[in-house]
Formats: sequence, structure tokens, C-alpha cells
Amino acid sequence: MTTFSPAAQAVFDKTGIPPIGLGTSGRVGDDGAEAVLSAIEAGYRHIDTAQAYGSEAPIGMAIQRSGLQRDEFFLTTKVRDTHYPRPEFLASVERSLEFLGVEHVDLLLLHWPLTSGAVPFESYMEDLQAVKDRGWSRMIGVSNFSIDYLKRAEEFLGKGALTTNQIEIHPYLQNPKMTAYAKAADLTLTAYRPLAEGRVSTDPVLQDIANRHGTSPATVALAFLIAEGRIVIPASTNPQRLRDNLAAQTLGLSEEEIRRMRRLDRGERFINPAKAPTWDD
Repeated sequence: MTTFSPAAQAVFDKTGIPPIGLGTSGRVGDDGAEAVLSAIEAGYRHIDTAQAYGSEAPIGMAIQRSGLQRDEFFLTTKVRDTHYPRPEFLASVERSLEFLGVEHVDLLLLHWPLTSGAVPFESYMEDLQAVKDRGWSRMIGVSNFSIDYLKRAEEFLGKGALTTNQIEIHPYLQNPKMTAYAKAADLTLTAYRPLAEGRVSTDPVLQDIANRHGTSPATVALAFLIAEGRIVIPASTNPQRLRDNLAAQTLGLSEEEIRRMRRLDRGERFINPAKAPTWDD
């Protein structure tokens, strides 16, 4: 059993979600299944996917091949925004469960708010709640929601209904406005792209802190985000990087080290499609 750092333990105690998950975008086909299986063998038990990734079926195969029991995994998937119209929303979730080979996921997210208004907000919010009511997911949440959309969701679903908002967060994009809102709303943020597409590996500040601990800059970056109360879902197929990433859940950082990394924030965003809401930078 993994011994978490105090920060990682605090995240787990608050949410029941392992603080480090495996990002699986691009893990498709047999190669994808083998990559996920390698991560499971390295110790990953929190796996993050989405209908849009095409990785649900490979993840289902990897879990089956692992020989581990369903309750040893925390599974997250996301409903693609093109599946929000009725009755496609619920039908798409049923397909996701079939691909994953499970009767329920642990967390179901809306992948993006539908900024076009093509489907009424209330419609896909009702369907999100219906998934939980049917027992198809233990928890529900959202991804890529701005503060405005989070407020609308809370007004519709009630305070505390959402477990997380999954957004781009890394040392160079720390989202202070969203952070303040989430803290006030008692909402945990999940960080995707937490390693800034590999840029953390050459950062002098992260390298210096990593040298102090005898670890990698990636491990330090992830440990920093966990210390800030985040769940992180880095993606990798490299065996050493998989181990480095997982090691972040046991690494403790000093307050001085955390302060140094907070100063790295420069509002640098990598994911900003046309359908994105107005971000709270």
C-alpha cells in the first residue's frame, strides 16, 4: 500500500480520488492497451479517459489483462460535447461502460461546456445528474468549466454536487482566480497537462529543487501541484517517467520550495480551442 505524503493524503482524504492518475489521450488499439497495462504494473490505479480519446476500450482490455479486481481502480471518463443532445447523452455513457467493461465508473465528467448553446445547459446538467442517479457513476464533475459555468452548475445541481473541475494547470498556468473560487466553493481542481508538455524538465527552479531531493523536475512539479491541493493526471508511456510521475505522491516539499514554484506562474496556456469558454486568467 502506497504511503502518501501529507499533501497527497489530504487530497485523497478530501475526495477519495488517488492524487495521481494516468492520462490516456492517444492510447488506442493494442498498443494503447499495452501502454496502460504497463502503467498499471508500475502502480497506477487511477486512470483518466474520455469518449473523445478513443482509449476506453484499450483501458478495458488492460484492466482485464491485469488480473486485478474492479474495486482496485478509480476510473474517470468524460462525455463528449457532441453527445450532449438527448437521448445520445445517456446512450453514450452506456457505450463507455461497455468499452471499459464495467458496470459503473467512479467519476463522470462533462468534457466541455457547450458555449454554442446548441443544447440547453439544463438538459445536459439533468443528464449528468441522471447518470449518478442510475448508479452509472459514483461521482460527477466537469472539465474545462469557467467560473461562470461552475456557478450555473452549482445553481442547478446544488452546492457540493460536483466533485471536481478538470482544467489545464501546471507551474506556468496556476489559475489564481479559479483557485480562489474553487477554495471558496470547496471544489477540488484536477490538473491536466500538469507538466506543461515537458517544459518543466528544463526549468532551472524545478531542476534545483529536484537536485535537492534527488529526483526529477517532473516529480517536483507534480508534487507542487498536489501540495496546492490538486489531483494530477500526467500522461506518459516511458517506464522511467511513469515511475517518476508516480513518485510525486510521496514527495514532501518545504514552504520555501512551494513559494519559489508559485512565482513561476505566467499564464501560459496550451489548450485553447475555439469552443473554450472565456477563461478566468
